[in-house]
Amino acid sequence: MKNKTSIYKIVTVGLLAALVFVSNYLSFPIPVPVGDISRIHLGNVFCLLSGFVMGPVGGGLASGIGAMLYDLTNPAYVASAPFTFVFKFLLAFVCGIIAHNGKLSGSMLNECKISTPRYFIAAVSGSVTYIILYLAKSYITAVLAGSAPEAAAIALITKLATSSVNGLLAVLISVPLAALIKKALKSAKLTA
Repeated sequence: MKNKTSIYKIVTVGLLAALVFVSNYLSFPIPVPVGDISRIHLGNVFCLLSGFVMGPVGGGLASGIGAMLYDLTNPAYVASAPFTFVFKFLLAFVCGIIAHNGKLSGSMLNECKISTPRYFIAAVSGSVTYIILYLAKSYITAVLAGSAPEAAAIALITKLATSSVNGLLAVLISVPLAALIKKALKSAKLTA
């Protein structure tokens, strides 16, 4: 039975990675005066959902892999793919560790109770973690590319706005969606 459970976990990580990958295409770009492109997208919704469903490690892997694959298929983001993997992994990891009460491995399939306040805190914490990492990387990259520190800081204002919208959308959509998924899993008798 343990081997079967491992296969289910691998398949679920792959499915969630695919959802993260595809949801990144649901976006529109926002022009930024300095540095790379910024955009409003739904990818972070499924990154958070990965943390809720698979816990910190499985969710982090699904989130990081799916987002990195998106970057690798878009010439504008190829150079950022390794950073994306780490940052999106940490987004889902932080969300998952809080949602699953500090357990490194967890799954909605094993956890029956959903605490909406805890899930909101988990989603906000994961989103804020990502925003901080993304903005720090964007600033450092712009300065290393030769932009004046002041110009790089001004460009961060647009990135902060789009990242905040992405984070807000992710929290507002992923928490209720996680509750619906949990309810569906419970009614299908796939939870404890």
